[in-house]
Amino acid sequence: MIGLREEADGVSFEVQVQTRSSKTEFCGIHDGVLRVRLTAPPVDGAANGQCIELFSRKMKIPKRAIRIASGVRARRKRLKIQGLGIEEVKNILSAMA
Repeated sequence: MIGLREEADGVSFEVQVQTRSSKTEFCGIHDGVLRVRLTAPPVDGAANGQCIELFSRKMKIPKRAIRIASGVRARRKRLKIQGLGIEEVKNILSAMA
């Protein structure tokens, strides 16, 4: 189960990012953290941009509704989703993982 946190301005959760992968995909949950593989390198924000784009596409929400709350330069990041409730986010993420 993904560790979701409801906050005043949205719902947040942690992701573990693996960059320079052969394909962009979700690859399961480990210790409450959603694992994601990205083809982009961790240079000039390319991986962060691809991560936000992936979640935007899969969750069918605009990119502006997703931001990296912490871990911009780390493999482990906390994403914040705005405009959706915790139950909506839980249902969408459980379908993806």
